[in-house]
Amino acid sequence: MSDLLHIGEKSPFDEGCVPCPQGGEDRWSARWLQGKMGYPRWNEFEPVIERAKQAAHNQGFNVNTLFRANTEKTGGRPQTDYMLTRFAAYLVAMNGDPRKPEVAAAQEYFVVKTREAETRPAINGADITRLELIEIARNAELERLALEAENRELAPKAEAYDSFLDATGKYAVGAVAQMLGTSQNKLFRELRNRKVFIASGSRRNTPYQQYAHHFEVIPHEFERSNGEMGCSYTTYVQPSGIDFIRRQLGMPAIDPLPAEAS
Repeated sequence: MSDLLHIGEKSPFDEGCVPCPQGGEDRWSARWLQGKMGYPRWNEFEPVIERAKQAAHNQGFNVNTLFRANTEKTGGRPQTDYMLTRFAAYLVAMNGDPRKPEVAAAQEYFVVKTREAETRPAINGADITRLELIEIARNAELERLALEAENRELAPKAEAYDSFLDATGKYAVGAVAQMLGTSQNKLFRELRNRKVFIASGSRRNTPYQQYAHHFEVIPHEFERSNGEMGCSYTTYVQPSGIDFIRRQLGMPAIDPLPAEAS
């Protein structure tokens, strides 16, 4: 246990806190936390963020709100960053490598900050006894282990969904039907009935324009028996389209939800 918050000291993690100019919730940069949590490279830290996002999703939170994507232009390739709410930063800390002392320090800091936010009046770090900190850390570790076990349980399901992906990172409609526990023909029919897919004509079973961002339509030219050229279309589902279809059809949630392709 570190002395990070003892005697009312200012924590190094306070330095990364970015106040909201509109008076909303403070946030932390994921790339800033990467260094403070002892991860030298982003590709080593990104899986920690993904586990934290999955944990937030499993608990029913809006992942895009907690983990606000932010693209940084640094002169080379744009870099992805996330502006994390306090709770998102807490989940990131809890999903870090507990063998790293920097991760342990982050866990202690965000556990206390989360408790402060949930308790009124706010807790003064100097007033928390060492035994209380140990108890907070113990409870946080139990929660981390529970999340870890849940992630292990969900991993085979996620791998199974990945097996449905085509080479471009999208899903065939038949594969999505299988995920949702229905048949391809029934899924096409339901999407036509709900005016998501066009019901007739050359573009039958392709999405209407307002829903096109959830799908990708690939045209295929072919030669008719009379020698004329024709065009047919194959509809694929983007990762975002899976939950969109589920909600349109009132089907049970997929757990875990397939991730967006990076």
